[in-house]
Amino acid sequence: MKTISIVIPCFNEEENVVPISKAVMEEMEKSLPQYDYEIIFIDNDSQDNTRPLIRGLCANNPKIKAIFNAKNFGQFNSPYYGMCQSTGDCTILICADFQDPVEMIPKLVAEWENGYKIVSAIKTSSRENPIMRLFRTCYYKLIKSMSDVEQIEHFTGFGLYDRSFIEVLRQIDDSKPFLRGIVAELGFKRKDIPYEQAKRRAGKTHNNFYSLFDAAMLSFTSYTKIGLRLATFLGFGIAFVSAVIGVIFLILKLTNWDQYPMGTAPQLIGMFFLGAIQLFFIGLLGEYVLNINSRMMKRPLVVEEERLNFGDQKPIPVGEARFVSPEYLNLQPQNIEKETAPPTESDSENNESK
Repeated sequence: MKTISIVIPCFNEEENVVPISKAVMEEMEKSLPQYDYEIIFIDNDSQDNTRPLIRGLCANNPKIKAIFNAKNFGQFNSPYYGMCQSTGDCTILICADFQDPVEMIPKLVAEWENGYKIVSAIKTSSRENPIMRLFRTCYYKLIKSMSDVEQIEHFTGFGLYDRSFIEVLRQIDDSKPFLRGIVAELGFKRKDIPYEQAKRRAGKTHNNFYSLFDAAMLSFTSYTKIGLRLATFLGFGIAFVSAVIGVIFLILKLTNWDQYPMGTAPQLIGMFFLGAIQLFFIGLLGEYVLNINSRMMKRPLVVEEERLNFGDQKPIPVGEARFVSPEYLNLQPQNIEKETAPPTESDSENNESK
């Protein structure tokens, strides 16, 4: 019997975790009784009653598992890590707030059985704020036009992923993985299924301007070069225009020395214009540097505080040293030093002499 893993990331979802688990179980038992399943909640350090509710679900049903993060590791790292800890023949990523309809699960599985390794759910309509929907559409169009890699419009990560693709995700050594870009970039056989995004069932969205801007910059700096190229081209263009204007002003001044005052207005306008251009591209360059810096620090995707109902299953490594297990946190400092310190030359010489 094939097993389907359903990964549900959550953060302060005390009003939704119990209903979403019930809805998923009912959908699996009603529409897909021929499959076994596991539900994995990965909690991103919720500060409300989410964790006690998840503990209760795990205590009453061994098919419900949970990973509790030691802190909030962001809206991208936590779901990605949860997917990598799944063990099913395929994995479905779905939000806890019911904006991703559980009724889509049988459709996703049907396309997977047809041979597609990735089945992505695409929002063709949404009940969210129309202005926000417009901004999202403009963003997707912009990033799609600037990127060398195919970008999937209105794709949030909701979808089904074959075990072979999950294995690829585990091998990617990236401390800031952007799942939406990875899905489009790696070129697995993919099927797009449209759906209407529902309103949030309960609670408030945790997205704000900063988190949305951070997501936009992550995709922009990861999958486009046009920002830096634009700085180069614009620099050449402004330098050429400035040289032409300078020559024109010089000719006019030489031919009309007394009747043509130079004034300070053109100088001030030019100075502020060039200063604004420089500040914009310095900030853009800083976004690229910040992206590089966060990847070079080699920090773990997630530090686990606790996991429930996984039995003897250890955390599955993601990338290169991309996880920290609870057992590691419980080690004494001297034990950590003994286990992780590389052998020195003197140690090697002593071993040889022995």
